[in-house]
Amino acid sequence: MIEEKARAAEWFRALRDEIVATFEALEDSHDDGPLSESAPGRFEVSETTRTSDDGSDAGGGLMSVMRGGRVFEKVGVNVSEVYGTLGEAAQKAMAARGVPGIAENPRFWASGISLVAHMQNPHVPAVHMNTRMFWTPGAWWFGGGSDLNPCIQYDEDTAHFHATQKAYLDPHGADIHPHLKEWADEYFYIPHRKRARGVGGIFMDDRNSGDWAADFALTQDIGRAFLPAFVPLVEKRRVQDWNEADKDVQLVHRGLYAEYNLVYDRGTRFGLATGHDANAVLMSLPPLAKWI
Repeated sequence: MIEEKARAAEWFRALRDEIVATFEALEDSHDDGPLSESAPGRFEVSETTRTSDDGSDAGGGLMSVMRGGRVFEKVGVNVSEVYGTLGEAAQKAMAARGVPGIAENPRFWASGISLVAHMQNPHVPAVHMNTRMFWTPGAWWFGGGSDLNPCIQYDEDTAHFHATQKAYLDPHGADIHPHLKEWADEYFYIPHRKRARGVGGIFMDDRNSGDWAADFALTQDIGRAFLPAFVPLVEKRRVQDWNEADKDVQLVHRGLYAEYNLVYDRGTRFGLATGHDANAVLMSLPPLAKWI
């Protein structure tokens, strides 16, 4: 499994590099519409570290964050590769999910990419994407997906996002996209608000079909679908004018996003519970939000 771990970590890093370059190009090309006279945004990149309970090295990653751009108000694209021993709470959570042997040998390794983009223009949807691989001595699996979070909804944007994801996933089986789309609808739901966080997308977790190469290929295509699904929406909506009422709607919707990530998101809970850099884990939170 050493080779497989290396291949997965390398893929997540390559996807991160492609997304960062594409988002900076969007900043450069925004020469018409609101904020086009401002300076284009750039990512600030910093290394993140994780230490084990005894103070030894336990991996880390890269945190790339752009703030105050012409198109992106705040966007983070993180990659990580962490390892060590799961704490008692994490062991119990893994055991409850059916991970074999976790009580006897709680070592783990995990690598992935995590992205959240909060946009300047309220007409441009916020978006989330992550893919990851997790390993313990008794099991391995993949997880992740991407979902669209518009505060002002456009049916044609939603249709494009879903259709692009379907096109990338259909080669893996006709049942894959419907299954992962339904899973996203269930996962990205805010029970205490009785509503979805956004308009959905695709999501999976604990993916282990027994064929590592096939599951890795599916995970890669979830990542490959992201830019074609999202970038055309940015290019179309970033030129639209907005007013204070539009911005108010956006800030209230961001409140919903913050609630979900702090209360329900599995990745947030895992990152904080296993001692990863808190700033990297909480990168997903919006720069500004409000509650009624």
